[in-house]
Amino acid sequence: MGVLPVPAEVRAILLDIEGTTTPIAFVQETLFPYIKDNVKEYLRAHWEEEECQRDVGLLRKQAQEDSSLDGAVPIPLESGSGEEELERVIQAVVDNVHWQMSLDRKTTALKQLQGHMWRAAYATGHVKGEIFEDVVPAIRKWREAGMKVYIYSSGSVEAQKLLFGYSTEGDILELFDGHFDTKIGPKVESESYRRIAASIGCATNNILFLTDVPREANAAEEADTHVAVVVRPGNAGLTDDEKSYYSLISSFTELFLPSST
Repeated sequence: MGVLPVPAEVRAILLDIEGTTTPIAFVQETLFPYIKDNVKEYLRAHWEEEECQRDVGLLRKQAQEDSSLDGAVPIPLESGSGEEELERVIQAVVDNVHWQMSLDRKTTALKQLQGHMWRAAYATGHVKGEIFEDVVPAIRKWREAGMKVYIYSSGSVEAQKLLFGYSTEGDILELFDGHFDTKIGPKVESESYRRIAASIGCATNNILFLTDVPREANAAEEADTHVAVVVRPGNAGLTDDEKSYYSLISSFTELFLPSST
């Protein structure tokens, strides 16, 4: 797709993960199925732990907020101490998680449980975070040129750090100056990018955001953030209008930093 010059005012590059640094297939075919296949076993093993109970409490609260939605799955409180009662509640949590995932929901409650499950999977070597091969060399080059690099993903900060800490390229967390998730706001709302700029300590036009999702690119652009849409194998196709409107790259190596000459 050629070379894309980075505007001279850009001081920080903000990266999406899924479809940008990491193949969508890894998320869809490895991470998400791991949750679906192992959530019941994980809950049984960790049910008595404080962290697990916090996760379930957050999911229960989300379920109450979702009660008016079609197909919503409630999570009852434990009303007894028997094994049968415990299984009933665990099954409700499992069904709720499966329901949320079937709708590709990004609730904080769901992301928190997923993050804790992935932590166990990464730590035991069951999962390694996949990174496109151009990502690490490009980020090293950007950093050498004085650029700050941040992650902004709908996956929790914890899940982000696991992916990059236990990646196919080893532990590459040192390459990032900070991480943002949906706690700072949804990726399709322009206000989120203003909050990120304020957190970093720069103006929105000092940031270049790389994402594969045009709706996110549009929201960032509304906040006066520079954007480029990343075209990777397996990503959703772009319309002709999107292709002609947005700056497109297929590899991080296509970004040209004026200061790197």
